[in-house]
Amino acid sequence: MIGPYRYRLSGFAVWAALLFLITPAAWCAAGQTPGEAKTVTFFPPPDPANFTATTPSRETVEAYLKESWGYDKNRVWQIQAILKTPVEGVSKVIVFIGDKSGESEAGVTELYVMPDGKHFLQASLGSDLSTFGEKPYSEVRSILQKRADGPSRGAAAKDLEIVELVDYQCPFCKLEHVDLKQMLTDFPNAHYVFQPIPLSYIHAASALAAAYGYCVAKQGGNNAFFHYNDEVFINQEGLNSPETAQRTLDGAAKSAGLDAAKVAACATASEAKAKVEEWRKLSQDLGVYIPVISINGRMLPEGHYPYERLKEIIEYQARHDGVAK
Repeated sequence: MIGPYRYRLSGFAVWAALLFLITPAAWCAAGQTPGEAKTVTFFPPPDPANFTATTPSRETVEAYLKESWGYDKNRVWQIQAILKTPVEGVSKVIVFIGDKSGESEAGVTELYVMPDGKHFLQASLGSDLSTFGEKPYSEVRSILQKRADGPSRGAAAKDLEIVELVDYQCPFCKLEHVDLKQMLTDFPNAHYVFQPIPLSYIHAASALAAAYGYCVAKQGGNNAFFHYNDEVFINQEGLNSPETAQRTLDGAAKSAGLDAAKVAACATASEAKAKVEEWRKLSQDLGVYIPVISINGRMLPEGHYPYERLKEIIEYQARHDGVAK
């Protein structure tokens, strides 16, 4: 089994090389200039012999790709293979990707779909499992609607729910903070939740900052919390040492109009600690170990997307989920 399997994959390596070797000269030889080309990606026709796995179906893969990539009108793709692997129940899906503008090189993505049909591993993204299927984001969306209980802003309805799962010491979260303020202006129908997920194994002060935030919201309400939030991110470097972390958090609580001593006492009490552990458990149940933004269950890494692309994805997901403007 292993020999033929490897041989078949080697054919895809050849096609992948051909995808990357399409040059402006080749287009000129075909009677087109790069600027005239409508679609610059050449996909070879799929070989029926490379669809050896019974699951997932082509229709399921196509539905997943459309929901995942449909926001990008410039992207084109083709399902090239759905292969059995040496591991029982695990299928390898190979997809060729290109774009209509010619600004990006064509490429190949490989998804290893798990036996449950609901998760996959992507070869280029390491070992984290991602959700899969015709409605890949529905389960995460449901969990967050029920359990994401951090301070919120925007619409009361959760038809379009944007949840930011944040670590206070994450530098990308600080950059994203400004964009998400703009998002609330651009999407007044969005329900936004700031959901701390302290990554204490790399950020020593993140859990205490989250506990402070919980207590600020409890004592002063959401408006006080978001004022506290702004101050913590503005002074994020102050969290980097034990000597300055307490002072930074006390200052943010005072700036929000609260008694810093009362907030500090609350943050070190059992109730706040239990709440922080509850938030940490939520991130573990979701399999989230880096800060992410959820748009109706679609998870995007913090700081990975320019705002205009983030806005495009929100608009697409809202349309896809039938959310009225």
